[in-house]
Amino acid sequence: MQILVVEDEAKVQRAVAKALKGAGFSVDAAQDGEDAWFRAGTQSYAAIVLDLGLPGLDGLSVLKRLRSEGVATPVLVLSARGSWSERVAGIKAGADDYLPKPFEMEELIARVEALIRRSTGTVAEKLGAGGLELDPLSATVTVNGQAVDLTQMEYRLLHHLVVNRGKIITASELADDIYSHNHERDTNAVEVLIGRLRRKIGRDYVGTRRGFGYIFPGREMP
Repeated sequence: MQILVVEDEAKVQRAVAKALKGAGFSVDAAQDGEDAWFRAGTQSYAAIVLDLGLPGLDGLSVLKRLRSEGVATPVLVLSARGSWSERVAGIKAGADDYLPKPFEMEELIARVEALIRRSTGTVAEKLGAGGLELDPLSATVTVNGQAVDLTQMEYRLLHHLVVNRGKIITASELADDIYSHNHERDTNAVEVLIGRLRRKIGRDYVGTRRGFGYIFPGREMP
């Protein structure tokens, strides 16, 4: 599924895009209102993440134009101001949800996934292999039917590996995904998380390719 991220702050845009890619989405990006209006009106997206404080054509104007043209793509509005009146204005303009800055990437991803589920009427599929099952809807993990208690960071790390099953993921990429845009990335912390995760779910579910990174191959049960 492809998401359009409309954000003029390059650092925030990159962080949001990486988080969404880590959750299994494809991402298209725009940095101003005119470009966003054109892309959203001519291409098909599963959802749009739309900042209100855009140069040129502001976010509310983009949203009003899209809705007047019959574009029904679900829209999650972002705003640094976060006042009640602005939230009401966004909803009246056609926003489906609203998230004030600063925010955690976990919440943004959860809200985007919820918007897509509501718009399509589908339930998120469970992910995993070899006896490990990850449920994105409830953010829970089981191994051979037994629930595993993971911290938020451990869950995010495992989720990134699972949705990229069979692909080697570097420690830097994992750090970018599990830390929000306003936190320092720490690859050493990733190694610690990997160790904790292996103790909880079993070593076979998280492989290491020395000098390259980590991989979720999915343990094949005999």
